[in-house]
Amino acid sequence: MKKTLLILGALALVTAAQADDATHKLTKLWESEAALKTPESVRFDAKRKVLYVSNIDGEPWAADGKGSIAKVGLDGKVIAAEWVTGLDCPKGLALSDDGKWLYAADAGGIVVIDVDAGRISKKIAIPDTLQLNDLVNDQGTLYVSDSKGRKVYQVKDGKPSVYLDEKVLKGPNGLFVHKGALYVLDNDSLNRVEKDRSLKVLASGMQGGVDGLENVKGDDFVVSAWGGAVWYVPASGDKQLVFDGKAADTKTADTGWDPATRTLYVPTFFRNTVIAFKVD
Repeated sequence: MKKTLLILGALALVTAAQADDATHKLTKLWESEAALKTPESVRFDAKRKVLYVSNIDGEPWAADGKGSIAKVGLDGKVIAAEWVTGLDCPKGLALSDDGKWLYAADAGGIVVIDVDAGRISKKIAIPDTLQLNDLVNDQGTLYVSDSKGRKVYQVKDGKPSVYLDEKVLKGPNGLFVHKGALYVLDNDSLNRVEKDRSLKVLASGMQGGVDGLENVKGDDFVVSAWGGAVWYVPASGDKQLVFDGKAADTKTADTGWDPATRTLYVPTFFRNTVIAFKVD
């Protein structure tokens, strides 16, 4: 009996390894018209069946009032290139649990948008920040990365505090919460934040400015690098390059994800489009 259990255990390990070693791919579904304005981040709204896209428009980090949020259909048609205006240089986007509020990381803090009204409700100031970038909502608690400031802030009940700092971070960007743990893209790596707030490196060597982070299955992730690459990172950490846009100068910024259809939405920055890919 013991021998049988050992054999079954070995077979299970082999099966898991084979699953990790499976070849993954992206299949292009559509690309929107080039009506967006330096799109940086996409957020999928399952309730309303639309995409929200942050438009930097002006300088990447300037408080110039040129930024906006676009609304795009799931067929790639741009519903409104400037659905909400009055932002500066918006980047990461997140929805509240009830879908009522859309949060945008912007110069100096987080802009809170009333989705039904299609207007800015307020701004949560985060003093002394340098380059607020990605944003994630975890049951009402927000986390936002400051790439140049080498920090991740936690915003709870509207009050910001430093959650991670330069002691462990080199240049954080993409954030995700999975199974109660915060994941962060930092430098060229994917990391899980441990209970003592140290970082456990899960995969590294993803050059070009790691940007978007999505959990796509189990403990598998998809990581985009702004320079023009999308990586599939299985639980084993053996990353696979599934999209290379560098030859065509296609940037791959902060992604959005529809888990029901396994669709990855990739903003192309200077191309002013969003590309939809099926993830296999």
